[in-house]
Amino acid sequence: MASRSESFQRLCDIMHKLRAPGGCPWDAEQSHASLVEYLIEEAYEVAEAVEAGQDDDLVKELGDVLLQVVFHSEIAEEEARFRIEDVLEAVSEKMISRHPHVFGDGALKDSRAVIEQWDRLKREERGTDSGLLDGIPTSLPALLRAQRLQSRAAGVGFDWEKSEDILDKIHEEVSELEEAGAQDDQQKREEEFGDLLFALVNWSRFSGLNSEMALQRANRKFCERFNYIEGALKKKGSNVESANLEEMDALWEKAKTDSGGRE
Repeated sequence: MASRSESFQRLCDIMHKLRAPGGCPWDAEQSHASLVEYLIEEAYEVAEAVEAGQDDDLVKELGDVLLQVVFHSEIAEEEARFRIEDVLEAVSEKMISRHPHVFGDGALKDSRAVIEQWDRLKREERGTDSGLLDGIPTSLPALLRAQRLQSRAAGVGFDWEKSEDILDKIHEEVSELEEAGAQDDQQKREEEFGDLLFALVNWSRFSGLNSEMALQRANRKFCERFNYIEGALKKKGSNVESANLEEMDALWEKAKTDSGGRE
Protein backbone atom coordinates (compact mmCIF):
# COMPACT_ATOMS: atom_id res chain seq x y z
CA MET A 1 0.00 0.00 0.00
CA ALA A 2 1.26 3.45 -0.91
CA SER A 3 2.13 5.87 1.85
CA ARG A 4 -0.06 8.88 2.64
CA SER A 5 2.36 11.27 0.95
CA GLU A 6 2.71 9.01 -2.12
CA SER A 7 -1.07 8.73 -2.52
CA PHE A 8 -1.55 12.48 -2.21
CA GLN A 9 1.27 13.23 -4.65
CA ARG A 10 -0.24 10.77 -7.14
CA LEU A 11 -3.52 12.67 -7.11
CA CYS A 12 -1.68 15.98 -7.59
CA ASP A 13 0.28 14.50 -10.51
CA ILE A 14 -2.91 13.20 -12.13
CA MET A 15 -4.56 16.61 -11.85
CA HIS A 16 -1.47 18.29 -13.31
CA LYS A 17 -1.49 15.94 -16.31
CA LEU A 18 -5.21 16.51 -16.90
CA ARG A 19 -4.66 20.28 -17.05
CA ALA A 20 -1.42 20.14 -19.07
CA PRO A 21 -1.23 20.41 -22.88
CA GLY A 22 -2.39 17.12 -24.38
CA GLY A 23 -4.48 16.39 -21.31
CA CYS A 24 -8.26 16.56 -20.92
CA PRO A 25 -9.95 19.44 -22.82
CA TRP A 26 -12.75 19.74 -20.25
CA ASP A 27 -10.41 19.86 -17.26
CA ALA A 28 -8.19 22.40 -19.01
CA GLU A 29 -11.15 24.74 -19.58
CA GLN A 30 -12.24 24.90 -15.94
CA SER A 31 -11.78 27.89 -13.63
CA HIS A 32 -12.36 28.58 -9.94
CA ALA A 33 -15.80 29.98 -10.80
CA SER A 34 -16.87 27.09 -13.02
CA LEU A 35 -15.95 24.53 -10.37
CA VAL A 36 -17.94 26.06 -7.50
CA GLU A 37 -21.15 24.19 -8.31
CA TYR A 38 -19.27 20.87 -8.34
CA LEU A 39 -17.63 21.55 -4.99
CA ILE A 40 -21.02 22.27 -3.41
CA GLU A 41 -22.56 19.20 -5.03
CA GLU A 42 -19.73 16.95 -3.83
CA ALA A 43 -20.07 18.26 -0.27
CA TYR A 44 -23.75 17.31 -0.24
CA GLU A 45 -22.92 13.87 -1.60
CA VAL A 46 -20.53 13.39 1.32
CA ALA A 47 -23.40 14.26 3.66
CA GLU A 48 -25.61 11.66 1.96
CA ALA A 49 -22.90 9.03 2.26
CA VAL A 50 -22.52 9.77 5.98
CA GLU A 51 -26.28 9.47 6.42
CA ALA A 52 -26.33 6.14 4.55
CA GLY A 53 -23.49 4.79 6.68
CA GLN A 54 -21.73 3.11 3.75
CA ASP A 55 -17.95 3.33 4.03
CA ASP A 56 -17.32 2.53 0.37
CA ASP A 57 -19.53 5.42 -0.72
CA LEU A 58 -17.98 7.74 1.88
CA VAL A 59 -14.48 6.94 0.64
CA LYS A 60 -15.50 7.80 -2.93
CA GLU A 61 -17.32 11.00 -2.01
CA LEU A 62 -14.52 12.26 0.25
CA GLY A 63 -12.15 11.60 -2.64
CA ASP A 64 -14.32 13.75 -4.90
CA VAL A 65 -14.17 16.63 -2.42
CA LEU A 66 -10.40 16.25 -2.12
CA LEU A 67 -10.16 16.30 -5.91
CA GLN A 68 -11.90 19.67 -5.93
CA VAL A 69 -9.31 21.07 -3.49
CA VAL A 70 -6.47 19.77 -5.65
CA PHE A 71 -8.20 21.04 -8.81
CA HIS A 72 -8.51 24.60 -7.45
CA SER A 73 -4.92 24.52 -6.21
CA GLU A 74 -3.62 23.36 -9.59
CA ILE A 75 -5.41 26.25 -11.32
CA ALA A 76 -3.96 28.73 -8.80
CA GLU A 77 -0.44 27.35 -9.24
CA GLU A 78 -0.70 27.75 -13.02
CA GLU A 79 -1.58 31.41 -12.40
CA ALA A 80 1.34 31.77 -9.92
CA ARG A 81 -1.08 32.66 -7.10
CA PHE A 82 -0.59 29.83 -4.61
CA ARG A 83 0.15 26.08 -4.44
CA ILE A 84 -1.42 23.10 -2.71
CA GLU A 85 1.38 23.32 -0.14
CA ASP A 86 0.13 26.81 0.80
CA VAL A 87 -3.37 25.41 1.32
CA LEU A 88 -2.07 22.63 3.56
CA GLU A 89 0.12 24.98 5.58
CA ALA A 90 -2.67 27.52 6.00
CA VAL A 91 -5.17 25.00 7.36
CA SER A 92 -2.54 23.38 9.59
CA GLU A 93 -1.60 26.73 11.10
CA LYS A 94 -5.24 27.60 11.62
CA MET A 95 -5.97 24.33 13.42
CA ILE A 96 -3.01 24.88 15.74
CA SER A 97 -3.90 28.51 16.50
CA ARG A 98 -7.58 27.68 17.07
CA HIS A 99 -6.72 24.87 19.51
CA PRO A 100 -4.47 26.46 22.16
CA HIS A 101 -5.96 24.04 24.68
CA VAL A 102 -4.33 21.21 22.72
CA PHE A 103 -1.17 22.76 21.25
CA GLY A 104 -0.57 25.29 24.02
CA ASP A 105 -0.97 25.57 27.76
CA GLY A 106 -4.70 26.25 27.91
CA ALA A 107 -7.40 23.91 29.17
CA LEU A 108 -11.12 23.79 28.40
CA LYS A 109 -13.78 21.84 30.24
CA ASP A 110 -16.14 20.85 27.41
CA SER A 111 -17.02 21.16 23.72
CA ARG A 112 -19.15 24.27 24.30
CA ALA A 113 -16.11 26.06 25.68
CA VAL A 114 -14.16 24.93 22.61
CA ILE A 115 -16.78 26.45 20.29
CA GLU A 116 -16.83 29.72 22.24
CA GLN A 117 -13.02 29.92 22.09
CA TRP A 118 -13.05 29.10 18.35
CA ASP A 119 -15.49 31.93 17.64
CA ARG A 120 -13.53 34.38 19.82
CA LEU A 121 -10.24 33.56 18.10
CA LYS A 122 -11.89 33.82 14.71
CA ARG A 123 -13.21 37.30 15.56
CA GLU A 124 -9.75 38.35 16.74
CA GLU A 125 -8.27 37.19 13.43
CA ARG A 126 -10.80 39.27 11.50
CA GLY A 127 -9.91 42.39 13.49
CA THR A 128 -11.67 44.66 15.95
CA ASP A 129 -13.82 46.33 13.28
CA SER A 130 -15.57 43.11 12.34
CA GLY A 131 -19.06 42.33 13.60
CA LEU A 132 -20.02 39.18 15.45
CA LEU A 133 -21.93 37.80 12.49
CA ASP A 134 -19.27 38.66 9.90
CA GLY A 135 -17.68 35.69 8.20
CA ILE A 136 -20.81 33.54 7.95
CA PRO A 137 -21.14 33.06 4.17
CA THR A 138 -24.28 34.46 2.57
CA SER A 139 -24.06 31.63 0.03
CA LEU A 140 -24.87 28.97 2.63
CA PRO A 141 -28.25 27.22 2.33
CA ALA A 142 -30.76 29.41 4.18
CA LEU A 143 -31.54 26.92 6.97
CA LEU A 144 -27.87 26.27 7.63
CA ARG A 145 -27.03 29.98 7.62
CA ALA A 146 -29.89 30.73 10.03
CA GLN A 147 -28.55 28.11 12.43
CA ARG A 148 -25.00 29.50 12.15
CA LEU A 149 -26.23 33.05 12.81
CA GLN A 150 -28.20 31.93 15.83
CA SER A 151 -25.34 29.87 17.21
CA ARG A 152 -22.92 32.77 16.84
CA ALA A 153 -25.30 35.07 18.74
CA ALA A 154 -25.94 32.41 21.37
CA GLY A 155 -22.18 32.22 21.96
CA VAL A 156 -22.27 35.66 23.57
CA GLY A 157 -25.41 34.97 25.61
CA PHE A 158 -28.04 36.23 23.15
CA ASP A 159 -30.18 33.11 23.36
CA TRP A 160 -33.41 31.67 24.68
CA GLU A 161 -33.58 30.39 28.25
CA LYS A 162 -35.62 27.26 27.50
CA SER A 163 -37.07 25.44 24.50
CA GLU A 164 -40.64 26.07 25.69
CA ASP A 165 -40.10 29.78 25.08
CA ILE A 166 -39.13 29.04 21.49
CA LEU A 167 -42.24 26.90 21.03
CA ASP A 168 -44.33 29.84 22.24
CA LYS A 169 -42.58 31.98 19.63
CA ILE A 170 -43.33 29.38 16.95
CA HIS A 171 -47.04 29.44 17.86
CA GLU A 172 -46.94 33.24 17.71
CA GLU A 173 -45.36 33.14 14.26
CA VAL A 174 -47.96 30.60 13.06
CA SER A 175 -50.73 32.97 14.16
CA GLU A 176 -49.07 35.85 12.34
CA LEU A 177 -48.70 33.70 9.24
CA GLU A 178 -52.41 32.85 9.38
CA GLU A 179 -53.23 36.56 9.59
CA ALA A 180 -50.93 37.33 6.66
CA GLY A 181 -52.50 34.51 4.68
CA ALA A 182 -55.86 36.24 4.94
CA GLN A 183 -54.40 39.40 3.42
CA ASP A 184 -53.69 40.16 -0.22
CA ASP A 185 -50.05 40.99 0.47
CA GLN A 186 -47.56 38.49 -0.92
CA GLN A 187 -44.56 40.30 0.57
CA LYS A 188 -46.10 40.13 4.05
CA ARG A 189 -46.83 36.43 3.63
CA GLU A 190 -43.23 35.78 2.64
CA GLU A 191 -41.95 37.80 5.59
CA GLU A 192 -44.10 35.93 8.11
CA PHE A 193 -43.22 32.59 6.55
CA GLY A 194 -39.53 33.46 6.87
CA ASP A 195 -40.02 34.43 10.52
CA LEU A 196 -41.67 31.06 11.18
CA LEU A 197 -38.81 29.18 9.52
CA PHE A 198 -36.29 31.17 11.54
CA ALA A 199 -38.13 30.31 14.78
CA LEU A 200 -38.22 26.62 13.81
CA VAL A 201 -34.48 26.68 13.17
CA ASN A 202 -34.02 28.25 16.61
CA TRP A 203 -35.88 25.37 18.24
CA SER A 204 -33.84 22.87 16.22
CA ARG A 205 -30.54 24.47 17.23
CA PHE A 206 -31.55 24.83 20.89
CA SER A 207 -32.55 21.15 20.91
CA GLY A 208 -29.19 20.04 19.51
CA LEU A 209 -30.54 19.22 16.05
CA ASN A 210 -29.25 20.22 12.63
CA SER A 211 -32.10 21.89 10.77
CA GLU A 212 -30.49 21.50 7.34
CA MET A 213 -29.97 17.75 7.80
CA ALA A 214 -33.46 17.37 9.27
CA LEU A 215 -35.02 18.88 6.15
CA GLN A 216 -32.74 16.83 3.92
CA ARG A 217 -34.00 13.68 5.66
CA ALA A 218 -37.59 14.85 5.27
CA ASN A 219 -36.95 15.42 1.55
CA ARG A 220 -35.44 11.98 1.23
CA LYS A 221 -38.37 10.39 3.07
CA PHE A 222 -40.84 12.16 0.79
CA CYS A 223 -38.98 10.89 -2.30
CA GLU A 224 -38.95 7.33 -0.97
CA ARG A 225 -42.69 7.35 -0.30
CA PHE A 226 -43.63 9.04 -3.56
CA ASN A 227 -41.44 6.56 -5.42
CA TYR A 228 -43.36 3.82 -3.60
CA ILE A 229 -46.64 5.30 -4.89
CA GLU A 230 -45.32 5.40 -8.44
CA GLY A 231 -44.05 1.83 -8.21
CA ALA A 232 -47.29 0.50 -6.75
CA LEU A 233 -49.37 2.22 -9.42
CA LYS A 234 -47.09 0.94 -12.16
CA LYS A 235 -47.59 -2.63 -10.94
CA LYS A 236 -51.35 -2.07 -11.31
CA GLY A 237 -50.89 -0.75 -14.83
CA SER A 238 -51.56 2.83 -13.75
CA ASN A 239 -49.55 5.98 -13.05
CA VAL A 240 -49.62 9.13 -10.91
CA GLU A 241 -51.06 11.19 -13.75
CA SER A 242 -54.21 9.09 -13.98
CA ALA A 243 -54.60 8.13 -10.29
CA ASN A 244 -56.84 10.22 -8.05
CA LEU A 245 -55.81 11.81 -4.75
CA GLU A 246 -57.68 9.26 -2.65
CA GLU A 247 -55.82 6.38 -4.29
CA MET A 248 -52.45 8.07 -3.86
CA ASP A 249 -53.20 8.92 -0.22
CA ALA A 250 -53.97 5.26 0.49
CA LEU A 251 -50.67 4.20 -1.05
CA TRP A 252 -48.87 6.93 0.93
CA GLU A 253 -50.23 5.46 4.16
CA LYS A 254 -49.16 1.99 3.02
CA ALA A 255 -45.68 3.31 2.30
CA LYS A 256 -45.54 4.63 5.88
CA THR A 257 -46.58 1.23 7.24
CA ASP A 258 -44.10 -0.68 5.08
CA SER A 259 -41.26 1.64 6.17
CA GLY A 260 -41.83 0.84 9.82
CA GLY A 261 -44.50 3.43 10.59
CA ARG A 262 -42.17 6.44 10.55
CA GLU A 263 -44.22 9.61 10.14
